Amino acid sequence: MSCIILRGRWCDTIVLNVHTPAEDKIDDIKNRFYEELEHVFDKFPKYHMTILLGDFNAKVDGEYIFKPKIWNESLHEISNDNGVRVVSFATSKDLTVRSTMFPQRNIHKFTWTSPDGKIHNQIEHILIDRRWHSSILDVLSFRAAECDTDNCPVVEAKVRERLALIKQTVHSVHMERFSLKKLNEVRLDQRKQAKLQWLQDPNGDNLNNIRCETSRHFRNKKREYQEDKIDELAVNSKKNIRDLYRGINDFKRGYQPSSNLVKDENGDLFADSHNILNGWKNYFSQLLNVHRVSDVRQIEIHTAELLVLLVP
Repeated sequence: MSCIILRGRWCDTIVLNVHTPAEDKIDDIKNRFYEELEHVFDKFPKYHMTILLGDFNAKVDGEYIFKPKIWNESLHEISNDNGVRVVSFATSKDLTVRSTMFPQRNIHKFTWTSPDGKIHNQIEHILIDRRWHSSILDVLSFRAAECDTDNCPVVEAKVRERLALIKQTVHSVHMERFSLKKLNEVRLDQRKQAKLQWLQDPNGDNLNNIRCETSRHFRNKKREYQEDKIDELAVNSKKNIRDLYRGINDFKRGYQPSSNLVKDENGDLFADSHNILNGWKNYFSQLLNVHRVSDVRQIEIHTAELLVLLVP
């Protein structure tokens, strides 16, 4: 037997690996092994997640009385003596056999192969506490690894559990910081004072007053333009209703800068109106002026006469 303890965030994970006696061993050897296994298993805390795995030399079947512990995805139809002992131990310790609960192909179920390659058995299993049975997501065996043994050396089990993180002490390095007061005292403060002095100069034009006057002038011009457009739409609304709705949509969208850019054959952009007209002229001249092909080959079509035979 071998045991490993993995520190977890909320609870620890205890993994116990065992190798039970073979099926042909006498009952005394098997009884002593399970007594020792029970003695070791009872020492583990009950609130930790305990996983029991290894070579049990046990074949378990999907009998009705065994279904709560193994379900019906086992490779075998008949249980041997070790299989009954494993199920009895799992029942006494409230464990479930997770290796026989996932639907897999038979090549991913068996863990032992006879020397002639004709007999396959599923004798290695994974057991876990019933409270934590949902932590094992999948169990399957791989046959690719070659280790000179008749057992499948790799049995994969996907376990979902959060492990604890080891907190390392970080030594802080003392670094000298720049003094912001000294920076303000040198040049930034001087620039700020010079700007405030220029803005608040009573002898010169105040910059804030100039900005306010400019903004007021632009607002008045914009309002006059909008009033002129509204009067124009009101006059022309009776003549052309389409222009009225087009003008209303233009007011809703606001100012939209127009960009007249065209790409030439090389992908270069140009915005000159003369170059744009020449570009479209060349494009349509190449598109519409297609030279006709004069040499059209004549294709001879051979037909066959239908022959009908009338049989009296």
